[in-house]
Amino acid sequence: MNHTITDTNFNFPGQKSIYKGKVREVYTLDNDLLLMIATDRLSAFDVVMPKGIPYKGQILNQIATKMMKDTEDLVPNWLVATPDPNVAIGQACEPFKVEMVIRGYMSGHASREYKAGKRMLCGVPMPDGMKENDAFPEPIITPATKAEKGDHDEDISREEILSRGIVSEEDYVVLEDYTRKLFQRGTEIAAKRGLILVDTKYEFGKNKNGEIVLIDEIHTPDSSRYFYADGYEERQEKGEAQKQLSKEFVRQWLISNGFQGLEGQQVPFMSDEYIETVSDRYIELYENITGDTFVKADVSNIEERIQENVLGYLS
Repeated sequence: MNHTITDTNFNFPGQKSIYKGKVREVYTLDNDLLLMIATDRLSAFDVVMPKGIPYKGQILNQIATKMMKDTEDLVPNWLVATPDPNVAIGQACEPFKVEMVIRGYMSGHASREYKAGKRMLCGVPMPDGMKENDAFPEPIITPATKAEKGDHDEDISREEILSRGIVSEEDYVVLEDYTRKLFQRGTEIAAKRGLILVDTKYEFGKNKNGEIVLIDEIHTPDSSRYFYADGYEERQEKGEAQKQLSKEFVRQWLISNGFQGLEGQQVPFMSDEYIETVSDRYIELYENITGDTFVKADVSNIEERIQENVLGYLS
């Protein structure tokens, strides 16, 4: 269980600052470069769990970088290099303060809102008569405001984003267009793997040339929900739960143990055995989403490995 990386404190050549998010740590370097390290931290309900998950950072980084390469013909992205299994290096960008969430199916947060009687999500109507995990007539974009550390992301409508000046209308049109294109490509990639891309989120920023580019992770099990296509229709007809590929299994385990990230709730104890099963599930996710066999990186000293690989690249 010690072979995880949950916190980093590197001092790379030309380093200017470090930002620590829920899962990723971002080092700003000279020459408008960002170095992003995907740690093994696990976040659910916007709360970071006490223990790291072996190989999780590697899995997220390698899925995200593969998917960026598979979509760069559609949408420009920030990525320049991946010198280590847990590291991505790219161009520094000014992030937009919204996450572009897109949903093809009524699942997760949308389903919870629907069951509570709401028929409007982020200013977008949801049709009457839907069941959990039904497909929407067409994918809906339900943005969220980017939370500062420790706060929950909040639903927000297109109208509010524009009226509050969070994003200009000119830029927002591009964000919507890119979001729909990426989701369509992600849906096609998933279908080839026998999967359904249910919902996902994208984050964008502007580089120094003022170009809008895709940043952060894309189509990973942390940012996306997948169903197995095989048996989807039968399960819907019978009202059965869908077979999922996402970290929803962690959320459900937490809910069943009395935790939803609400004030006063304690994170339930995660045994080493349970952590191991989560790691195995993430490896299964990787192999199903990418179609590749997962190759475990050397985790005997992850910090040393990252340091060597990054210094080799920067030199």
